[in-house]
Amino acid sequence: MKWKTIKEHIIYSLLRLSGLFIVCTLAILLFYILSGGIGKISWEFLTNFPTNGMMSGGIFPMILGTLSLMTLTMLIALPLGIFSAIYLVEYAKPGRFTNAIRLAVHNLAGVPSIVYGLVGLGLFVVFLGLGLSLVSAALTLAIMVLPIIIASSQEALRAVPQNIREGALALGSTKWETTCHHVLPYALPGMLTGSILALSRAAGETAPIIMTGAAFYMTHLPSSIFDEFMALPYSIYTLATQSSNAEATRPTVFGAILVLLLIVLCMNLVAIIVRNYYRRKYRW
Repeated sequence: MKWKTIKEHIIYSLLRLSGLFIVCTLAILLFYILSGGIGKISWEFLTNFPTNGMMSGGIFPMILGTLSLMTLTMLIALPLGIFSAIYLVEYAKPGRFTNAIRLAVHNLAGVPSIVYGLVGLGLFVVFLGLGLSLVSAALTLAIMVLPIIIASSQEALRAVPQNIREGALALGSTKWETTCHHVLPYALPGMLTGSILALSRAAGETAPIIMTGAAFYMTHLPSSIFDEFMALPYSIYTLATQSSNAEATRPTVFGAILVLLLIVLCMNLVAIIVRNYYRRKYRW
């Protein structure tokens, strides 16, 4: 009994140390970014165009391009992912074909982003003739996050108790009415949380948008979704790795990183708010 207690304390201490290590690493990273970028943040930095070949000026086109890209990606990926998950969980008959689809979805969720960039380049830019554009990049990111949205939505739907479905069907509801009015309200918090977290990951991706439409420097905003655009991840990567004057661009890099982190944080905050709202509304 004494050995079991000692072993329990050892395991508990290791878990605490692991959690403390993660928190300390995150705190150090955030402090490093804040100390380097907080002095650069200003109204002019957020609302002006870049000048002098990105050596000075603001990051407004990058912010607008990132937000436009995320909005378009969400409009494409969210309905497809949620409806695909509903079909696989609620309507698809068990069998080899359905199992193969589910296996493919889980495997695709782990494919490196550079592979999706090559797929987007070949399919949307070249084959469909959309060119280097905002819509090509959004379609590529939508394909990239689609497996994650489907997988998280499936898990949320499976977590709904089966007796809710059986009770609704016993009272005369159709399959769609049961899914729409009884299953989805309970699964929606988990579905939206997983979906928004997947989109938050896409907000920081660089490789797919380099190949499909992101530009390093532009003196004007894109006039349509078929134009090239500027985005924070690509600009940060280029300034940090290929700048001819690293010291001059260092504040801009840290400021852009800080803004990108704030955008991702806001997306995650939206996921938390939506989840808590629906949990309070349906009390589960």
